[in-house]
Amino acid sequence: MRHRPRLSVPALAAIAVLGSLLASCEAAEHAQGVIHDQHAPRITALVHDDLMRAEAGLTAASTRLGRGFVVEDPAERATQMRTALRLLTEPPRGIPELMISPMTFVAVAGADGIVICRDREPDPMAGQNVAEMFPHVRRALTEGVATRALVEWPGLVPTEPPVIIMVHAVPTYYQGRIAGVVLGGTPLWRTAQRLTRQLQAETADEGGTIMWVYLYRGDALHHRGTPADLDTIVPNAAARAAGFAASPGGFTGQEAQFGRWYAYGVVPLPELGDDVGFIVWRSDPV
Repeated sequence: MRHRPRLSVPALAAIAVLGSLLASCEAAEHAQGVIHDQHAPRITALVHDDLMRAEAGLTAASTRLGRGFVVEDPAERATQMRTALRLLTEPPRGIPELMISPMTFVAVAGADGIVICRDREPDPMAGQNVAEMFPHVRRALTEGVATRALVEWPGLVPTEPPVIIMVHAVPTYYQGRIAGVVLGGTPLWRTAQRLTRQLQAETADEGGTIMWVYLYRGDALHHRGTPADLDTIVPNAAARAAGFAASPGGFTGQEAQFGRWYAYGVVPLPELGDDVGFIVWRSDPV
């Protein structure tokens, strides 16, 4: 009777490691499929819904604020408007779409395009001429239509570079004339944070699944609170361009980092602007 040869401890360890790697790779391939089938369309829908919710909330706000634009004393006008803006985002009489929106500010500018105030202090926006800074705001004031655009807004955080932010502009009327514009803004980093938290909540019962979302615009990434080790392997602009050349609607891949496999998906978001999109990461427990 022949005996099967006994494997040495190192050989057994190597087999165990190989088995673990194969299982991890299979998990990453599964995660790629989940990203393609579930997470990518979910993120796209969330972004669309947030944009629509912001416009609806600001439109509702514009109907409440018309009288405030014609207060004659500038200081009193700013005081009253700031109070009114703050109440729009707080219960019990706040506007639901604004209370749950990821927007980081609501502000008002007069018919001349100069910001009266934002919803809280300190207020680096006050006095800025947003009609000159942003053509879509000027269009809202001159044509009376709601607009939005992704812009670089200097001076929002005095010690930092210009913020990349989606700015909505909704005209406000008083006695049949455009009295000003209501503004709402969501920085790209805030959108990435909101998407990450939503997907983490939706996968919380999966027993250890890791989820993170980044937004990109051109060469730059926008995110908040992401793991530093994951930041280093996010596909760069060249890698994204190569992926889109083969699959313009988006693509998936996988990367190993510190003994764990991650799957990722890269998808454009034309609703936010040119050369803007998201990178979603998922790692499943093995």
